[in-house]
Amino acid sequence: MSENKQDFNRRDFISSAGGSLAAMAAMMQALEARAQDSEGKDSVRRTDDSTPPVKMGLIGYGPQGREIARNLAQLPSAPLVAVSDNYGAMLRRAKREHPKAKGYENYGDLLKDENVEGVIIATAPHDHKDIVQAALKAGKHVYCEAPLGGTAADAKAIAQAAKANPAQNFQAGLQYRSEPQRHFMFPFMRAGAIGKAVHARTQWHKKTSWRRVSPNATREKAINWRLNPELSPGLAGEIGMHQADLVNYFLKLQPIAVNGFGNTIQWRDGRKVPDTVNLVYQYENGFSLTQELTLSNSFDGEYEVMHGTNSAVMLRGAQAWMYKEADAPLIGWEVYARKMPHYGTPGVVLAAGATTLSKGKKLYVESTFTQSPLFYSLEAFAYNSHQVRSAVKDFTDTFGEADADTLRDFLKEQLDGTNSLLPAASAAEGYTATVIGLKANEAVQTGKQIEINPKELTV
Repeated sequence: MSENKQDFNRRDFISSAGGSLAAMAAMMQALEARAQDSEGKDSVRRTDDSTPPVKMGLIGYGPQGREIARNLAQLPSAPLVAVSDNYGAMLRRAKREHPKAKGYENYGDLLKDENVEGVIIATAPHDHKDIVQAALKAGKHVYCEAPLGGTAADAKAIAQAAKANPAQNFQAGLQYRSEPQRHFMFPFMRAGAIGKAVHARTQWHKKTSWRRVSPNATREKAINWRLNPELSPGLAGEIGMHQADLVNYFLKLQPIAVNGFGNTIQWRDGRKVPDTVNLVYQYENGFSLTQELTLSNSFDGEYEVMHGTNSAVMLRGAQAWMYKEADAPLIGWEVYARKMPHYGTPGVVLAAGATTLSKGKKLYVESTFTQSPLFYSLEAFAYNSHQVRSAVKDFTDTFGEADADTLRDFLKEQLDGTNSLLPAASAAEGYTATVIGLKANEAVQTGKQIEINPKELTV
């Protein structure tokens, strides 16, 4: 395991530094030093070829499944050994593109394959519950794409099943939780760099229809579930939930209500799921989050901005910037940091490995982490599954079998707070994000304000 993994443990920072702004300067210097030390090393992966592999089975070979398979091909720690899809054409495509992987039409047969150690579920959300429960029962580690389920009840059942099976690593597909740039920002945001949080804004713009070609009417419902209001979580519940989760994660907040509306503007093909959506989340402390999502225009892409009384922070891709208010207190390190203008306003670059001047006055011009959030999320799943597997073996070799509660306590003691795991979203966090996204979609569908009871956000 590379030392880069240590850069992303927030507990060390918070406990040793007390979350103070003064300590944040030291944090930035330490992170920069580690970035300098890693210059010239592999900047793609945080694990190396010595990491024992966890052999993966992929269930669902649609667009997301294919993207997952493409990323797995770059991870020696996560070889793809089996693929399942109940549509023959997709299964044949999987076999052509991944000839070393076994093909299964029925996911139950894949779960019986003893060579498969971890399962990645990339089917439609309304199919997740049965597959997750079966995979955990079969003793597989499970990565489930988010949203966890098509309903809050399904998502809760998944989270409960994950809790009942601590010997298997479960990871929810909240990719931003694992992406190094965003995790680099976590202690920065928690240390209060922006001052009092006032407002956040997220944007997701793409020109894509969401409609897939269906060979016949029988396949239409299964293939184009995103366009079916009875099955689809909509833009709010499938896309917006990821950005909302990131803001909530950074600021340790949860919304109490959401307003939303949407329209079909570009894709007038009979669909009843809006292609353009606007949302406003309300919080108890007066904080608010607005979201803008569209399938009708790609200009300006996607980003997240958080505004505070001292500064605003923008995250876009693998970089971030801090824009300080004129009356904000001087931290110190930012005077020497690399700057980048945005609409004429200079912003302090906060990209992992690219923030401050390096030795010899040489500037880091880009982040050392260049892969997609999905890549890092899958990397975390493989590595953490290996760590859980090893810890469970240590326990059983020493003590024999144990009930779930005892094993869970042991794993928590062994793996939590020790830099043993890469950042990843838990089942409980996946459940919370799913419920918030589904509430937002309900607001869009009804045009009404939807209350969010805090009790609904915990399993």
